[in-house]
Amino acid sequence: MSRWPYNTQRWQRLRRKKLARDPLCQACESLGHGTPAHAVDHIKAIRNGGPAFPPIDQLLSLCQTHHTQKTAADMLDQGEAWTLRGCNPDGTPRDPDDPWNAP
Repeated sequence: MSRWPYNTQRWQRLRRKKLARDPLCQACESLGHGTPAHAVDHIKAIRNGGPAFPPIDQLLSLCQTHHTQKTAADMLDQGEAWTLRGCNPDGTPRDPDDPWNAP
């Protein structure tokens, strides 16, 4: 990446710190998988008003698949509503809007 803030040393330090603290994809971990994370993503995208250099707990360590899904949702201005596809370890749908979760 060659665009600000991703081309700064400050971002690279923050990215390394996040990956050192959370080396596995946080989305995959919630599904019970141990996939290594390769990307660090803002929970709230910069283009949607998120800070460029947020506290580490406002970042996500993600594998390439989940990073691509989240980025696509952000581009459609659905980043806040981005949910992980699939089921929880107990078999229930992860999407709170899934009809299965209806009262």
